[in-house]
Amino acid sequence: MATTGRPRAMSGTIPSMESSAHESLTDNTVIVVLGASGDLAKKKTYPALFGLYRMGFLPRDVKIVGYARTKMDSAEYHKRITSYIKVADDDADGKAAVEAFKGFSSYVSGGYEDGPSFENLNKTLEEIESKYQSKERNRLFYFALPPSVFIPVAQHLKEQCYSKDGKNRIIVEKPFGKDLDSCRTLLSSLKQHWTEDETFRIDHYLGKEMVKNILVLRFANIALNAAWDKNSISNVQITFKEPFGTEGRGGYFDEFGVIRDILQNHLLQVLSILTMERPVSFSAEDIRDEKVKVLRAIPPIERNDTLLGQYVAANGKPGYLDDDTVPPNSVCPTYAATTLWIHNPRWEGVPFILKAGKALNEAKVEVRIQFKDVTQGIFKDISRNELVLRIQPSEAVYLKLNTKTPGLNTRAIPTEMDLTYKRRFTEVKIPEAYEALILDALRGDHSNFVRDDELEVAWKIFTPILHWIDGKNGPAPKPVPYPYGSRGPKELDPFISKYGYKRTVAE
Repeated sequence: MATTGRPRAMSGTIPSMESSAHESLTDNTVIVVLGASGDLAKKKTYPALFGLYRMGFLPRDVKIVGYARTKMDSAEYHKRITSYIKVADDDADGKAAVEAFKGFSSYVSGGYEDGPSFENLNKTLEEIESKYQSKERNRLFYFALPPSVFIPVAQHLKEQCYSKDGKNRIIVEKPFGKDLDSCRTLLSSLKQHWTEDETFRIDHYLGKEMVKNILVLRFANIALNAAWDKNSISNVQITFKEPFGTEGRGGYFDEFGVIRDILQNHLLQVLSILTMERPVSFSAEDIRDEKVKVLRAIPPIERNDTLLGQYVAANGKPGYLDDDTVPPNSVCPTYAATTLWIHNPRWEGVPFILKAGKALNEAKVEVRIQFKDVTQGIFKDISRNELVLRIQPSEAVYLKLNTKTPGLNTRAIPTEMDLTYKRRFTEVKIPEAYEALILDALRGDHSNFVRDDELEVAWKIFTPILHWIDGKNGPAPKPVPYPYGSRGPKELDPFISKYGYKRTVAE
C-alpha cells in the first residue's frame, strides 16, 4: 500500500456535500468574536481563524473585531489573541502571517446587556464597511461567551448590529441549556431574533476528522455497511477519557457535570451519525433529518443503566473534592457510563454504552464496535471481531480479526488491520475541528451543526437522569470513588460485561 498523501486519480466525489456558492461569504465580511478576552477565544477561536487565514480560506480582505467587557489596548489584545498560535522559530512566512493577522484584527470593549455598548460596536463595523467597494455587508458573530449572556447578546446584535445589506450569521457554543426546559427557553429566545438558517450551533466534535469520516466509512463501503446492524453487532462503546481533573475550573464543572459536558452533546452526536439510516443525500437537512429520526427512537436513560463515579486523591494528585473551587461534599459525577437503547428494526436490543471521565489514565476518544461470536463448533475461546474508530489522539480505524498463526501449528490469534492516519496520509495536515466548523459557517453549510429539533430530542433522552443526579426527584445518588489516574471505577468492568462486552482473549 502506498504511503503518500497524494489522492488517487479516481477520487470519489460527493456532489450533495459541495456547498452552494451563493451561500458563501467570500467578500465584504467582518467576523466579530464576542467574549474575545476569554479562554475559549484565545485557545480555540483565534487559532482556528489564523489557521484558515494561512490556508487562504478566510473571505478576501476580511476584518476580525474582538468584543468583550475587559478594557485593553491593541497591544494587549494582539498579545492575547496570538498567545496560542503556534509558529516555528524558523518559519519567517508564519511570523509574517501572524503580523498580518494582527493587522486586520481590532478590539472594542463593551457590556453584554446594554444597547449603547452594541451601538458603539456597530459604529466600528460601519467604519470598516464604509471602505467597501460594493454595497454588500456580511457579518459573522461568534459567541465565545458564557451561556448566561447568550440571550441579551443575541437580542442586542439583532437590534443594534444587524446588517441590512448582506448576510448575518451567529455561531453559538454549548451548553445549550441545562435540561429540556432551559433548552426550550434558550431556543425560543434566540428564535425571536435569529432564524434557524442564520444560527450555527457548534459542537466541535462534529468538526473532528474521524467523526466526519463515519458517514463515508458507513455509506461508501458495502463491506462495512452489510454488517452494520443487530444481526452482526453485539454492543457499541463510545468512550471519552481525560487524564486531568478540574484543576481550578471546579465551580463551572460542578454546575454542569460530566454528562452535560460530554455525553449529552459530543458522544450523543457521534452515536447519531453511527446509527442513522442512509440519508437521501449528504446535504445538511437530509443528514440532520436522519439524525433526529434515530434519536427519537431512543427512550430516556434508566437509572439502572447508569454508573456514576467521582475521582479521589491518588498518585500524588488531588481528588475532586480537594479542588477549592468545588463545593464541599459535592456529589457531582466526574465519571459516567450510561447505556442507551434504540428501538428500531436495525438496532433493537444492541446496547450503546457512552462513557466519559476526568482524571483517568490516558487521553482518548474512540468508538468500539464489538461484533457477535462466530458460530460455535469449530473454534474454542476465539476473540470477537471489533471495529475501532479512534477519534483522538492520532486518528485511526482498525479492525480486529482472527487469523491463523504463521507456521506449522494451526491456531487462531487476534490481529489488526490498521489504518492509522499519520502513517497512511503522510503529507496531509488534518485540520482542527474549529477550523473546519468556522469554514462551514462561512460557507453557509449546516451539516456539521446541531439543529433545534435535534437538540430538543437529545435533552429528552438525558433530562430524567440529570434531574435524578441533581437531586430533584429525591436524594441525589452518591458516585462511587475511583483513584486519579486509573481506568475509572472498579465497577466499570462488571457494568460493561453485563451488556455482553467480552474482552479480547489476548488482551
